[in-house]
Amino acid sequence: MGNMGKKVTMQQIADAAGVSKFAVSRALTGKPGVSEQTREMIVKTAGQLGYFKTETKRFPVESQPVRSSKPVQSGTILILFPNIRSQNRSSLYWGPVFDGISARLNEQGMDILTLTEPSSDRMFSVLNPEAISGIITVGSISTPILLEIYRLQIPLVMVDHEDPAIHGDTVFTDNIKCMKELVLMLVSKGYRRFQFAGQLPDAASFRERWLGYRTVLEEMQLSVMQQADLLGPDLEVIQKAITEMPLADIPEVIVCTNDHTAVMVVRALQSRGVVVPERCAVTGFDNTSADEPILATVHINKENLGIRAVDQLMWRMDHPHEPYERKLIYSELVVRDEYHASREQDQGE
Repeated sequence: MGNMGKKVTMQQIADAAGVSKFAVSRALTGKPGVSEQTREMIVKTAGQLGYFKTETKRFPVESQPVRSSKPVQSGTILILFPNIRSQNRSSLYWGPVFDGISARLNEQGMDILTLTEPSSDRMFSVLNPEAISGIITVGSISTPILLEIYRLQIPLVMVDHEDPAIHGDTVFTDNIKCMKELVLMLVSKGYRRFQFAGQLPDAASFRERWLGYRTVLEEMQLSVMQQADLLGPDLEVIQKAITEMPLADIPEVIVCTNDHTAVMVVRALQSRGVVVPERCAVTGFDNTSADEPILATVHINKENLGIRAVDQLMWRMDHPHEPYERKLIYSELVVRDEYHASREQDQGE
């Protein structure tokens, strides 16, 4: 049993992914003959089985330059910030995360290179990997691109994303803990009939929030029949589900993966004459929509996520051999009990 470094075989990957060995070999060598979707799935499966892990020792000991004891860092930090879905500078969520990263890097005197349209084929032919001393990824990044980075053995920190194929440092909001607090608060207010709404296939953070939500219902022994359509895959499906739900099935509260989803859910309920929050309350997460009748949300200090990612990268550059870390940052629960009262005051002023 002492054979730790035994390579995962193509056959094992094929069996786990439910495809032919031929497809696996095409996908992993980047040859045509498999669809992009299948390739992604095979690469992910291979990663989960540890296929890439033995292939690259991420920090080969012998080639580590001996650092002088000066803590001053220099070099260029690459920020990978793919403009997919709403991942861009103008986003109320991602914008501040990016600002936190760049402010901290400027403070540290590091050069910054931002890529918003990374594609694994072009990315590293354009860049000189030697010149890049660290990489921070913001939001979802495709597995092939992450594997490119991995092969270059450059220190890496991922914000709000993880990938089973990649072993690296990550920085997340403490999604599970914060969502548990939110749902416990709802239970303590007497809510019993719950539904969850959000694009679950989308992001690691969404899946964690879903997990936090389910954990509380389980601990409180509240049995809930989750409506599958409310879990996505996209907002249109969720909206349609609410618009077509029999009125009797509308729960007392709908817990959403984020404020953006919550606003859409509120509008869909209101379009049917359902009074929010009296007849059906809606909660969000990330506090980006203060003007809407969202009963509760979680205020994420988005700049801080970015700042801490830079701190982690600096630490990693100095400690290449330490075990990987997952940094969870706690965020405050915001409950808008006096939502209506405060609204009337604002309007009366």
